[in-house]
Amino acid sequence: QDAFVAFHVDKALVSKYLKSLQIGELAPDQPSIEPTKNKMLVKDFRELRATVEKMGLLEPNQLFFFLHLTHILLLDTAAWLILFYFGTSLMPFIVSLVAMTISQVQASWLQHDLGHLSVFRKTKWNHLLHKFVMCHLIGASAKWWTLLHSRHHAKPNCFQKDPDIDMHPFLFTLGKKFSVELGIKKKKYMPYNHQHKYFFITLPPLLFPTYFHCHTFYIAYTKRYWVDLAWMLTFYIRFFFTYGSLLEIKSLLAYYFIFRMLESSWFVWVSQMNHIPMDIYYDNNLDWVSTQLQATCNVEQSLFNDWFTGHLNFQIEHHLFPTMPRHNYWKVAPLVKSLCAKHGLEYQCKPLLTAFADIVHSLKNSGELWLDAYLHK
Repeated sequence: QDAFVAFHVDKALVSKYLKSLQIGELAPDQPSIEPTKNKMLVKDFRELRATVEKMGLLEPNQLFFFLHLTHILLLDTAAWLILFYFGTSLMPFIVSLVAMTISQVQASWLQHDLGHLSVFRKTKWNHLLHKFVMCHLIGASAKWWTLLHSRHHAKPNCFQKDPDIDMHPFLFTLGKKFSVELGIKKKKYMPYNHQHKYFFITLPPLLFPTYFHCHTFYIAYTKRYWVDLAWMLTFYIRFFFTYGSLLEIKSLLAYYFIFRMLESSWFVWVSQMNHIPMDIYYDNNLDWVSTQLQATCNVEQSLFNDWFTGHLNFQIEHHLFPTMPRHNYWKVAPLVKSLCAKHGLEYQCKPLLTAFADIVHSLKNSGELWLDAYLHK
């Protein structure tokens, strides 16, 4: 299956674990592709993937990732040195927070690369550095991230399968169809007609310091990710020891909570600009390409956009080829556009600010659809 091929680097190794799951062979007269899937599109995408492999676009440039890690570590160190040399007055405090926030967000983009096994050719080195970046530099569980993010990639924007849209319907109503269904059923967990307003003070600033902060520890503990927990503790020991020697307890806690809020806001706006405005509904068991295209869109390329979003402005290419090193997305993009044009699939690409605005617009439209259905007699 295309999903299996997309997720795994060492296919010979993982294929060994599939033997115990085999239940038989298809009869000669049985189709190998389900009727809900576009047979020609599947064929053309597999040819495209073969072309991508021949072009070497799945091979990482390790200098690129080394320089990326270096600038993260320099910013992380600078955040502390600013307070150490210039004191803890307001201006050094703010500048240090900015450096720390940038370091944390860029580290989250790097752990994303490592989690997708796109930095090293050998899986074990990706896993090892993933723990260093995710657990030690950020303070979250690497296995927790992999557990959630793999499900997101397999079925993006599919309700009850993609954990990234679990906020529906308890905090937001997402997607046109779901919003109408909730209204018809007279269900109301929140004032959804105002969700485009309370979005600004809920999900962006509070996702990391509240939900993710607790959830990563909860999953790591309940699933007994003891190695991850040990790595995570090194982050908190390092942070509270180094910054605790410079800041009083109230200032230290304020510093921690503020940079987590800033980091969360940056992450949420970038991660949701590609998915929230797209189609959100139940899983229709479409082929790999159709599943990814209906749930993702791109943002225009520029040096700033690439850096600011961790190359997630190429969300379409990333979802089609999740193990591809991010520095090669721009190379495969023309090939993906041609595939979409051939099969009449929409390839959306927007300016960055338009993508941000579309999050709010989609939430407003969903809220209005819910209200109309809710009030309809």
